[in-house]
Amino acid sequence: MESRFFIFFFWFLFLLINGSQAQPGFISLDCGGKDNFTDELGLEWIPDTQMISGDIANISVLNETRTQYMTLRYFPADNRKYCYTLDVIPRNRYLVRATFLYGNFDNNNFYPKFDISLGATRWATIVISDANTMEYQELIFLATDPSISVCLSNATTGQPFISTLELRRFNGSIYMNEFENDFFMSVSARINFGAESDDPVRYPDDPFDRIWASDTIKKANYLVDVAAGTERVSTKMPIDVNTVNGEMPPQKAMQTAVVGRNGSLTYRLNLDGFPGFGWAFVYFAEIEDLDPSDTRKFRLVLPGDPDISKLVVNIQENAHGKYRLYEPGYFNLSLPFVLSFRFGKTGDSTMGPLLNAMEINRYVKRTGGSLDGPVISSLISRYSSANWTNEGGDPCLPVPWSWIRCDSDILPRITSIKLSGKILTGNIPPELTKLSGLVELWLDGNSLTGPIPDLSGCPNLQIIHLENNQLSGELPSSLEGLTSLKELYVQNNRLTGSVPSGLLNNGVILNYTGNTNLRKEDSNHSRKKIIIGSTVGASALLLATVASCILLQKGKKSSPKQGRLEQNLPPQRFVSSFGDAATEAAHCFTLAELEEATRNFERKVGSGGFGVVYYGKLKDGKEIAVKVLTNNSFQGKREFSNEVALLSRIHHRNLVQFLGFCQEDGKSILVYEFMHNGTLKEHLYGPQLPDRSINWIRRLEIAEDAAKGIEYLHTGCVPSIIHRDVKTSNILLDKNMRAKVSDFGLSKLAVDGASHVSSIVRGTVGYLDPEYYISQQLTDKSDVYSFGVILLELISGQEAISNEKFGLNCRNIVQWAKLHIESGDIQGIIDPALHNDYDIQSIWKIAEKALMCVQPHGSMRPSISEVIKEIQDAIAIEKGAEAVREGSSDDISRHSMHSSLHAGSMDLGASDHYLSIDESITRPTAR
Repeated sequence: MESRFFIFFFWFLFLLINGSQAQPGFISLDCGGKDNFTDELGLEWIPDTQMISGDIANISVLNETRTQYMTLRYFPADNRKYCYTLDVIPRNRYLVRATFLYGNFDNNNFYPKFDISLGATRWATIVISDANTMEYQELIFLATDPSISVCLSNATTGQPFISTLELRRFNGSIYMNEFENDFFMSVSARINFGAESDDPVRYPDDPFDRIWASDTIKKANYLVDVAAGTERVSTKMPIDVNTVNGEMPPQKAMQTAVVGRNGSLTYRLNLDGFPGFGWAFVYFAEIEDLDPSDTRKFRLVLPGDPDISKLVVNIQENAHGKYRLYEPGYFNLSLPFVLSFRFGKTGDSTMGPLLNAMEINRYVKRTGGSLDGPVISSLISRYSSANWTNEGGDPCLPVPWSWIRCDSDILPRITSIKLSGKILTGNIPPELTKLSGLVELWLDGNSLTGPIPDLSGCPNLQIIHLENNQLSGELPSSLEGLTSLKELYVQNNRLTGSVPSGLLNNGVILNYTGNTNLRKEDSNHSRKKIIIGSTVGASALLLATVASCILLQKGKKSSPKQGRLEQNLPPQRFVSSFGDAATEAAHCFTLAELEEATRNFERKVGSGGFGVVYYGKLKDGKEIAVKVLTNNSFQGKREFSNEVALLSRIHHRNLVQFLGFCQEDGKSILVYEFMHNGTLKEHLYGPQLPDRSINWIRRLEIAEDAAKGIEYLHTGCVPSIIHRDVKTSNILLDKNMRAKVSDFGLSKLAVDGASHVSSIVRGTVGYLDPEYYISQQLTDKSDVYSFGVILLELISGQEAISNEKFGLNCRNIVQWAKLHIESGDIQGIIDPALHNDYDIQSIWKIAEKALMCVQPHGSMRPSISEVIKEIQDAIAIEKGAEAVREGSSDDISRHSMHSSLHAGSMDLGASDHYLSIDESITRPTAR
């Protein structure tokens, strides 16, 4: 009784002390709001009137009545970033939280996607997939400067917006770790197990206003695989968290728990941003009244971490009594995207495991910022009242300020300053003479006075615009030392003296008119000629080449004499200009050459609606695939010309190499490299399947190859190319089983500056983007949809369309797979031919990304580049698991523990208990 009295007294004193404080270190911004107010939790909100950019919108969302979510602030979808600046205290730890409730504020139902960053560090990509669902991101960081900037930028779709921005200061201990100078921690999971309602636990129950999410909230593939016998328990007794600063989980979260009555607690949750390294803690408190003869001992089982699975938890022993907190954890733990974990009781335990709360944070590498940051900070401090100085954040990262351009290095330098017409007065700021990477300087159209400074500190300057100011003095001779200088404009100033001869004799484009007292010293100087040329479009050049090739072939047939002469000519080739390099492309084959190579089209290796493909071998031994188009209609000829035109300008290791074409005797023929292992379709469910089945890691590598080919079409070509017929029969495999994308007869060039291409719908049923089908507006996301179908085929080994295999009411793989994946039944779609030779985490990762690819609206789908990243992560997971299955000691050591552990204990709360990380992987580094 006496100990219980002291617990009650401690709890009362804790609440009294914290309740008397007025939210120290809290900032709660109501974005788009107009008035201060206090919400139902007692949090004090203020409007974001400091933000002068953007527009305000009022929204109405079903079942949402909180004032702070009735408004938002949105920004243009341009190349700028829009930043909030918040004051902090250096060397203190904070939590920053941003929330986003779309509410269809723009009346477009065009779901936004954009980036959020903390200073120079990219924090997360915000993807809105439902107008009425709130998205939020939390980051824990150690402040190093007196302020931080939270910035929105890089809108992929829609407009960037924000509903609230919150800052919460901690008192010191729990989030301290040896990596915090170099890494932030992004909150991936903070769960209150055994919660009594759907409401999260937060302020005032948590004095730091962390959000402890209820485990009753159902999300796709999150907290599934719950073991039979799992029971929710609670208590009204206070829990001794054994800390005076209150940074451990709040009382309310620790007063509930789940218990595995059958001896096991099992869960699975998706960890956004993983695989990677993170900070993970679990929280236990014995809240059941056990008989003296009862014991509760259990182990945490993580697949692939046998060392962790050896450790035994005994809550009362570790916490030194009931109703007391015990918090084992890991400061540096490698975690997968899909975390499957189990607490299982030991053989000598009478009670099943118990779990109160869990917290997992992912390490986010801090970006150091641009090298010229301090110089630019000094510059803008001179003009602090001007709007152009208030963009916030790092001048270069993650995107540069509107008046700055930077190079692309990890720590970038400023290459261009454009401050034309910014009403600058006084002398040219000395900071501009210290930018060693500066290439262009634009200060024209201001009211600058005084002399032109020595710019030798900017040795890379090529273009200088100082015209239309009030500059005085002479043109400094130091300008002659700028060996890269190409253009100098100083007209309409008050300059005097003579023009340095070096500027006149070095071919610099120089304009100094309008300076009545400035004269040239030497009239015998050279002038640079500016030649404006024109280029012939690749398509027109191709048409001319095709025409000449056809004429050449006709000439060979009509005139024997002419034919003999032409046999001495080099082969006709179409040369396409791509950047600065000229690349050989479409060879013009004669029909006789191809008849000889194919032995009169003897060996048929494929066929389809386009025609028939034959095997051939040229005189030099090169193996070829000869596609003879059977469609001689206008549409067929147009598709033939289309494919020749496209293939003549694209070259990539993951696109089938186009060798040439032939149009002769009414035949339209395309010639490609021969792909020895046929189509991906044949290996997944073709007639030769028993001999040609491929394992999971090979399927992932094929997916990566194909996606890279599509990525090249989308991002590596100008204008970009939309394939429009991505499917397994158009993914071919070479002798090494490397994949290449083929068949460009339906492909379309994207229109520069347009969001889509209006197009008659073409494609293959089962792979066809439903949004494209309805709107007839083709985008690169149409290819992404088709690729998502392929990912589902790779997982399941099923065709895209089936009348039998997907059930009575379902004909396509997307509907069928979605039902299984969203219910957590991944095993229901995995191809039996894989024989359990895979890591389930990599399967989950691909399944999740496949569902994103086949979202009904293109704006909700990832780019193909994002898909590649997920495939590469899945390959890394699979290779790691493969090494473990094969008993690789190197991989097992990656997860080995370097801490002294008491037998029968799991007390890993001390700061020197953490997992080592393989140094071959980017890792947190010690302070």
